[in-house]
Order: sequence, then structure tokens, then C-alpha cells
Amino acid sequence: MRKEEELRKLPSVDKLLQGPEVDGWAHTYGRNLVVEAVRETLEALRRDIEEGTPCPSAKEIIGEIQVRLESITTPTLRPVINATGVILHTNLGRAPLSEETLAAMRLAGSGYSNLEFDLEAGRRGSRYMHAEALLCWLTGAEAALLVNNNAGAVLLALTALAKGHEVVISRGQLVEIGGGFRIPEVMAQSGATLVEVGTTNRSYLRDYAAAIGENSAALMRVHASNFRVRGFTCQPTLTELVGLAREQDLLMIDDLGSGTLLDTTPYGLVHEPTIQESVAEGADVVTFSGDKLLGGPQAGIIVGKAVLISRLRRHPLTRALRVDKTTIAGIQTNLLHYLLGEAESKIPIWRMISQSRDEVDQRARQLLGALGTAGAKCELVPGRSTVGGGSLPEETLPTMLIALPGKATDELARSLRTGT
Repeated sequence: MRKEEELRKLPSVDKLLQGPEVDGWAHTYGRNLVVEAVRETLEALRRDIEEGTPCPSAKEIIGEIQVRLESITTPTLRPVINATGVILHTNLGRAPLSEETLAAMRLAGSGYSNLEFDLEAGRRGSRYMHAEALLCWLTGAEAALLVNNNAGAVLLALTALAKGHEVVISRGQLVEIGGGFRIPEVMAQSGATLVEVGTTNRSYLRDYAAAIGENSAALMRVHASNFRVRGFTCQPTLTELVGLAREQDLLMIDDLGSGTLLDTTPYGLVHEPTIQESVAEGADVVTFSGDKLLGGPQAGIIVGKAVLISRLRRHPLTRALRVDKTTIAGIQTNLLHYLLGEAESKIPIWRMISQSRDEVDQRARQLLGALGTAGAKCELVPGRSTVGGGSLPEETLPTMLIALPGKATDELARSLRTGT
């Protein structure tokens, strides 16, 4: 009986809409949205009352409607401070972009452009030409193509070049990356047949040779960019695989995953295979990401032989995976940083990776001083950070950590996440 009494106290939708506060919101948010917020609020309150919660006051109901409206109309994607110690944090958006890249994307998105128009010839052009020349200059490839991400790049390459045929790959390279993206499943989706050779830790060139048959179309290497296999291991070099592919008249597809144009060893990191190396060693098609070690917007980039890139460009799947004008503008500008030799100074992830220990220490002390001024009790302790983003696994860089003594880790993390 008490529940029924409490339910009867709830005002009707019409009564709430006639109130001055709610009626005023209709001018701000639009009547349809306000009506929906009122209905959702009342429905939630009915459920609470059914579970034994008393009916709130009219003022409290109005307040809950306002909270719901603000929640609906506030963008859920918002800036955060990355204090994880992971430079390329996938869950936090991977690579932050350079000022020049952001400006180029804004310019492309704020008006019209020659995205697919040849201004000199006065006829239709191709959106893919804008970044292609830069990619060819930087990598040594004959041609290049942009798609939405590296998973799309791999899917397109396998579909266009190996559908209905076999692709030979080492068992130790059947990787899974974030989001459950698995090479065997992508290969199945492409229509190519997976032929795995060797074992998890050891594969030999003879294993590949023995697996090649009449229906084989390609050999494939997938760079294990997000894990390391150590100890008793063996994998053929890319040069060896390219040689075998040439002997057998097969294609060599090289999926670099994160992909880098810079040598990582000068920064105290293990050598990460560069895109230029893959092209120089003879890979027919090389795929990699635009938003990992390249430090640009999300994209999948394919470079390689002109005749093969032309086949990819004409494939129907390319249309489904194509990138928009802002991404093209961002990738093009980001690549210019490499061409002009300013990647370290302009691209944020490389600026962070290349920072000296003294620079990191100075930044940490500045933050420590600001926190101390605000009344926080903190101290500096040495630590290690990682590059992240499915690249350079187990590799770390020296850093300085700010420790807040006397507070439980979970409690502190919750406070930082919620700003309380």
C-alpha cells in the first residue's frame, strides 16, 4: 500500500512540462528532448519507488531532470591528463597530434578543398594522391594508399591479393592485438586460406618452402609488435622470406603493425623494424598504422609495388575503408614533419620519447612545486615509462614519478578519474 501511495505522489509528464523551470528548458534544449528527459526521469523514479525508495520532493524531481538533460547534452568524449606512464595509451586515444597537424585538419574540415579535384587539369582527381608522394619519398616505395586503420589495411591486402588462395605464415606470428583483432580471423574474413608453419617459438625457411603449393599466393610476416618471445627462438629474416617468395613467384606481405620511420635505438630502445627497411628488403606490400609510432591521426597505410597498390585502390573494399579529408590532411602534415627533419621537435610522441632524463626531472619538479603550493604532500621517486600502443613491448624509458604518501591506490585513482 505504501508503494502505491508513493507512486501517486509522482507528478505527471504534462504537469512537469507546465512548470516554469521545465518550460524554460524547452527553449534551451528543445521540447522533444525535454519531454524525453522528463519521461526517463519519472520511469527511473518509479523503479526506485518499487524497490522501496520514498518519492522525492518536487524540487528534487526537477533537479534530477536537469541532471539528466545535462548528461544527455554533454559530450562523453573529453580531454584527460595521461598520468599512466604509457606514451601511446590506446584507451586514452593513442598519439596526441602536433599543432600543425591539428591546424591542417581544422582547415580541411572547415570548408571546401581539392580533395578529389585536379585544379590544374580541371577534372576529377584522387583523394589518395595527397599523401602518396610523401609516403614514397619517405619509404622508398613505388606507391601508397591510405585506409581507416591497419586492421583494414591487412584485410584489404589479403582480400585483394590472396582471396581464394593460400597465405603461408609462421605459427609464432598469429597475433592478437587489442579488441580481439586476430590475424587468423582477419585472414578467414578476407577469403584467403591460412597455412601456418613452424612452432610458436621456432620457424625455419624450410618450413615455409615445404608449405608452398599450387594454390599459394603469398608469404606473410606479421611483426610481433605487442609481445616478445625470448630464449630458444628462430624466425627467418625478411630478406630470406623475400628471396623464397621470388623463387616461387609469390607475393611477400609484411604487416609491421605500429610502423616507424625513425630508428628507435638512439633513444635507448630496442631496434624496431622501420618501414624503409621493409621496402628496401623487397616486401611487395607493407602495412602499418598512422597513429602509433608514426604519431599522426588514425589510419592504415599501405606502401609497396605500384601494380599491387593499383589493384588495392580499385578493389570495392577500398571504398568501405577510405579515409576522410581531415584524416588525409592530418597524415600529410604529419609526414611533412619527417620530410623536414622535425619529427623530434614537432610530433608529440617523439618529443616525449626523445626527452632527456634532466628534462623529465625538471618537468616533474615543476609539477611537484605546483602541487606543494596547492597544499598536497608529495615526493619524487624514480620510475620507468613505456611507449605502449602495441609497440616496443618490454621496452621502458626512465622517468620521475610523483608519489602521494598515505593514500590507498584505488582511492587515489578514483579521485583522479572523477576529479573529486
